[in-house]
Amino acid sequence: MTTSARTAGTATSESTPATGVPWWTSAVVYQVYPRSFADSDGDGIGDLGGIRSKLDYLAELGVDAVWLSPVYPSPQHDNGYDISDYQDIEPVFGSLAEFDLLLAEAHERGIKIVMDLVVNHTSDEHAWFQESKSSLTNPKRDWYWWRKPEANGSLPNGWGSAFSGPAWTLDPTTDEYYLHLFARQQPDLNWENAEVRQAIYSMMNWWLDRGVDGFRMDVINYIAKQAELIDGPAPATGGGSPMGPQIHDFLQEMHREVFDGRTGQHLTVGEMPGVSTDDALLFTDPARREVDMIFQFEHVGLDQGEHKFDVLPRNLPALKQSLSRWQERLAATGWNSLYLNNHDQPRLVSRFGNDTSLRYESATLWALVLHLHRGTPYIYQGEEIGMTNVHFDSIDDYRDLESLNHYREAVEEFDLDPGTVLAGVQTMGRDNARTPMQWDASAQAGFTTGTPWLAVNPNSDRVNVAADRASERSVFRFYQQLIALRHESAVVALGDFTLLEPDHEVLYAFTRRRGDETLLVVANASDDPLTDPLPVDVSAAHLILANYPAATDAAAPPTHTLRPWEARLYRL
Repeated sequence: MTTSARTAGTATSESTPATGVPWWTSAVVYQVYPRSFADSDGDGIGDLGGIRSKLDYLAELGVDAVWLSPVYPSPQHDNGYDISDYQDIEPVFGSLAEFDLLLAEAHERGIKIVMDLVVNHTSDEHAWFQESKSSLTNPKRDWYWWRKPEANGSLPNGWGSAFSGPAWTLDPTTDEYYLHLFARQQPDLNWENAEVRQAIYSMMNWWLDRGVDGFRMDVINYIAKQAELIDGPAPATGGGSPMGPQIHDFLQEMHREVFDGRTGQHLTVGEMPGVSTDDALLFTDPARREVDMIFQFEHVGLDQGEHKFDVLPRNLPALKQSLSRWQERLAATGWNSLYLNNHDQPRLVSRFGNDTSLRYESATLWALVLHLHRGTPYIYQGEEIGMTNVHFDSIDDYRDLESLNHYREAVEEFDLDPGTVLAGVQTMGRDNARTPMQWDASAQAGFTTGTPWLAVNPNSDRVNVAADRASERSVFRFYQQLIALRHESAVVALGDFTLLEPDHEVLYAFTRRRGDETLLVVANASDDPLTDPLPVDVSAAHLILANYPAATDAAAPPTHTLRPWEARLYRL
């Protein structure tokens, strides 16, 4: 490979390409899923000690911030996204003292720590919900959404849970239903109640005072409910987004109560299913003081049919045009987050590339393509070594609540073919992203000395950090160079984006331009050579980075031919 970028070393979180520009415009964020990252005590579950032991690894990669999936106390029905105490650490992960140590050691290396904020719902074991359910007159009764059955005994409305089944569960204590947009163990908080909001803002301030550097906000647009659907007659069918118009008021109030008056810049990224580019413009306009960026889902829904496990073929023109539209729409005012996988999505090299014979090439192609878009890239643990989907042979090997509920409902209630349903879980299930991090070829991939909570991917003897870093073709080193480019180049961080050849079936090409500097990305997202003429003449261009060795002999393919999964970055 060829590059002009420096070798990434210790992250420089405060570096910016221009004075006054927020640090996150030139930053790269790394997501850690704590249960599966590194286990320091041999119980088979990753923990804070394990994360601390890998801080030098993350610093060498060059990332600026680490987003931690939830580490709060939790019954773990949804792997920590059902929180029973917002102001402590789940004992299986460690303690507050260990968290403070992690925070200090990360900051010493120039790495910021971003917490996962899950405030659309709590665990049903949270003290707030235990009080709320205790009686109709409890002071916290209105902290959650409670409704009486309809006159005929039916559910309050037709809303469904994201984890299958209805979004309402009858509680026998008071004979009323409570709302849960996710699992029944995750009752939704009532943000219409000002006391709820103030309790959450107080908790957020407590973490910021402790030194954390921001929040990734889980399904944050769902905190504002469509009140007319809650209070009125049940709709004929479920579906759609529950987001209500109060969301902007809530986020602006949150900004005033939590972030105003603080020194430094704290990152706020809102996960927002179902939002449009028009919504995103409002959420991310700095003048409105809501959030810095959002996670949207349009591009990761293009290969799904009626539901996420209904798998459709990859449509590259649709993917390009979706990402390009978000680039263009938010160019003048807002800001994009950039991701192709996370803890809720399958592995990108399996979903979008060739995860067998051309795993290195397709992993690095998608890395180059994504990191050269305008926005803040998010790397999910293992992405930087090209980890793949796992494809367990039996549903009994899976642990993800969403996948298990879908399988049960599809097979038992709708009588669908078990093999077909399992194939959908194997392709799109969340456990693909949650198998333990593959550090080396030893037992349990170096993740734990015990029995892991979820089985290690069988390919860990070949796909692991040690093997990748020892290879001449290292995905890790390719990511290092991409991160270094973003740190050093204002055009990578802030340049304009223009998509080329939007309808081409396999060519992903675009330019980035700032001032008199123009960069060109060309990528062949296929298993076959691409001999079509490139959209720009590159005969006199300077090759900055590529995932194939430079062609130097007379027998090499011509410059305009892209080999399978070949990606190049040029300066024109």
